Amino acid sequence: MSQDILSDVLRSVRLRGALYFHVSGARDWAAEAPSSCEIAAAVMPGSEHVMEFHVVLSGSCWGGLVGDTPVRLTAGDLILFPHGDPHVLSSEPGMRAAPNPSGYFERMPQPRPFALRLEAQEVSMGAASEGPGVTTLVCGFLGCDLRPFNPLITSLPRLMHVPTRTGKDWVVQCARQAAAETLEPLPGSSAMLERLSEMTFIEAVRRYVAMLPEGSNGWLAGLRDRFVGRAIALMHAAPADPWTVDELGRRIGLSRSALHERFSEMIGQTPMQYLASWRMQIGAELLRDTAATVASVALDVGYQSEASFARAFKRSVGKPPALWRRQFQV
Repeated sequence: MSQDILSDVLRSVRLRGALYFHVSGARDWAAEAPSSCEIAAAVMPGSEHVMEFHVVLSGSCWGGLVGDTPVRLTAGDLILFPHGDPHVLSSEPGMRAAPNPSGYFERMPQPRPFALRLEAQEVSMGAASEGPGVTTLVCGFLGCDLRPFNPLITSLPRLMHVPTRTGKDWVVQCARQAAAETLEPLPGSSAMLERLSEMTFIEAVRRYVAMLPEGSNGWLAGLRDRFVGRAIALMHAAPADPWTVDELGRRIGLSRSALHERFSEMIGQTPMQYLASWRMQIGAELLRDTAATVASVALDVGYQSEASFARAFKRSVGKPPALWRRQFQV
């Protein structure tokens, strides 16, 4: 898999992380999270899409989507909900707890992250010490853009369970450092927690790709495909070039028809549709982060005129470039 392509997308969709809770649970306990769209404005203001993740530091518990069979989590395991679905963590399978979306908004003025103690369905502030019968977790959020184009999120499942490799797994060590920063904040703790969250997500994606079975489809599977991955890499390296399927096929050693069929089956878009989508994403990034004129952005992403770029951009995001840019200048 090309790490550079994954990095391209992560940068362009503005991945941001934040640690929010250090949770300890004892006896019969359950915590239920609402859909992330209900609390996004409170936990990750300014993010179009929000995901939640949890890393088990000690003990064990169960985690899963509301209404689905949960998975068992042990120390070092990570569970991630890429599409922001409602989910439950509990000491035993089948337990539920009433979600409280308003609580996230009530906590907005308070310093983050929070330490919460769950015991026998009671919730209180503060962390319990690790010990027999106590499960401890760190819980965080990740925000990113979905538009114009985020092929990563659409290729991830609703639930990702990433088991620990060893007790010395660096993800576990990061989570423990995050817990320490939560309980005893130091200068720079907020920035460190953000970076730790982002690193944890990227490692989870890399491990998920490594576990994909042969014959899988989707953008992540396409990155590791000998031909599709190389075609994507060429388009990412020079998005403004006048690519055709014939030229891509010639460069990677595959016939036009074979590339078209293989790419479409694996990615769900034709090569030219993918190129158009990626150009829109780069254009959006330039509009948001630079002072370049719309005409200049159009040329940078392969359009010969400002008008043709503006029409394509409006079809993609629902707004013309100038209006879309204005929302980031407020």
